[in-house]
Amino acid sequence: MRGRRAITWAVVAVVLCAVVGVVAAARRATPVTAGDDIPTSRVKRGDLDMKVYAIGEVRASHFEIMTAPPIGGGSLEITHLLHTGAVVKKGDLVIEFDPIEQRYKLEQNRSELLQAEQEITKAKADAAVVTAQDKVALLKARFDVRRAELDVQKNELVSTIDARKNDLALDQAKRVLAELEQDVKSRSASNQATIALAEEKRNKARLAMDQAQQNIQKMRVTAPMDGLVALEKNENAAGGIFWGQSLPEYREGDQVDAGRSVGQVIDPREMELTAKVGELERNNIKEGQSVDIELDALPGTTFHGTVKTLGGANSRQFWEADTNAKFDITIALTGKDSRMRPGLTAQVVIHGDPHKNVLYLPRQALFLKDNKRVVYLKDGNNFAPREVRIQAENESRAAVEGIGMGTEVALVDPTAPTKRPSPGQPAPGPAGGGTP
Repeated sequence: MRGRRAITWAVVAVVLCAVVGVVAAARRATPVTAGDDIPTSRVKRGDLDMKVYAIGEVRASHFEIMTAPPIGGGSLEITHLLHTGAVVKKGDLVIEFDPIEQRYKLEQNRSELLQAEQEITKAKADAAVVTAQDKVALLKARFDVRRAELDVQKNELVSTIDARKNDLALDQAKRVLAELEQDVKSRSASNQATIALAEEKRNKARLAMDQAQQNIQKMRVTAPMDGLVALEKNENAAGGIFWGQSLPEYREGDQVDAGRSVGQVIDPREMELTAKVGELERNNIKEGQSVDIELDALPGTTFHGTVKTLGGANSRQFWEADTNAKFDITIALTGKDSRMRPGLTAQVVIHGDPHKNVLYLPRQALFLKDNKRVVYLKDGNNFAPREVRIQAENESRAAVEGIGMGTEVALVDPTAPTKRPSPGQPAPGPAGGGTP
């Protein structure tokens, strides 16, 4: 009985699953019924303009970086600084840092140098005195040895006891001379070591003094070439935290870490423009395409250029609110203008290759369903989904294949649930928004 019941329940479960699948398939195949409040548009034929709009910034392609000198001991204070846009010649003073700490080290090392030289003089004088004393002692010891040798030569004429005394005196005189010679040698080596140590101390102080003098000279940063000054943003102005805020440039009185970049000297004759574009716009950009540029600081004047490079990897800072991938592009300017400066922002129009005689519709009419791009075709009061193939897209339109010209499509998803209005409020239409 239990086996029969299990089989019966299994059959019932299979039948229910089949019914659910059939109902779901029927619902997917059945056109969606909607009211007349669904906005629609028609498929048109024509030329699809593939212009890309972006915001760029002018920069120099040839520049030399100016940094704070790599000197240990903490931050450096800027006491003199030219402003952005200042015209400089090679060798002109651009940045000057406060050298007071290095001057203090210079004076300290100079004092140590004088002290070391005094120690050398004293050590040499002491060594000379000791050497003179040792010479006298050696002369006396050698005299004692010679006198003892003369006394030994008289041993044949004196008694045995006196002869023995003469031999012992000679041995004692020789031993004293040998010990004295060894002591003299040790004292000479010690004196030389003392002098060498004082000389090493003097050399160390002299090197430190020279280093301090060089560091003082490094506090004056000059222009490495002819050009214009372009200062960097001071990221420490807000304590190192800058969430989307505009940072000021370096200015006199700011503290700069050793080795950090403060600014650049740029060649105004070699300018280019950088911009960021989205992933969709990147697909419509190729190197060599023409670009129209209008600087925000020079309204009414149009500059021209061409796409120079197109970044292959997206760049996005972690603090940016926009989560879409961005790609860097570089634009080479075809003309020169003395009013153009690094850091100026510009409105950029990139002329992509247009698509001629294509069927297109608003991008708002495209939807993503089951990882497929679909549109909803209108048939009376019904809307049926239709998968389409995208040929090209710009900011507002998309060239498609798979539907005919004049076909009416929904601009909002007719299958999206609608919100019930609260009392006293008008009923909203279906939720809209096509795929980007």
